[in-house]
Amino acid sequence: QVQLVESGGGLVQPGGSLRLSCAASGSIFRLNVMAWYRQAPGKQREWVATIVPGGSTTYADSVKGRFTISRDNAKNTVYLQMNSLKPEDTAVYYCKNVENGYWGQGTQVTVSS
Repeated sequence: QVQLVESGGGLVQPGGSLRLSCAASGSIFRLNVMAWYRQAPGKQREWVATIVPGGSTTYADSVKGRFTISRDNAKNTVYLQMNSLKPEDTAVYYCKNVENGYWGQGTQVTVSS
């Protein structure tokens, strides 16, 4: 059974940092394309970043230069390091296994003073 469990969300001040984690099970993680998405209140879910098995990454323009997606295949975990956070980054963040379409349950990130 495929399972994705996110963690690491919370409340942070503008300009601060957070690192999200997504622990995966039930698939051959090292072969899977993984992605992070987010959904702000009243808005549609939007793509944030993708990482392929070889480690290449792509980012949405809104987070480029501030967020970093990475993976540890030995731990079956994908990460999202978020720096220079802005209030507009406030959202529920979800990880997705792009190969099979499974989503995690999400973790709340709130950027506020």
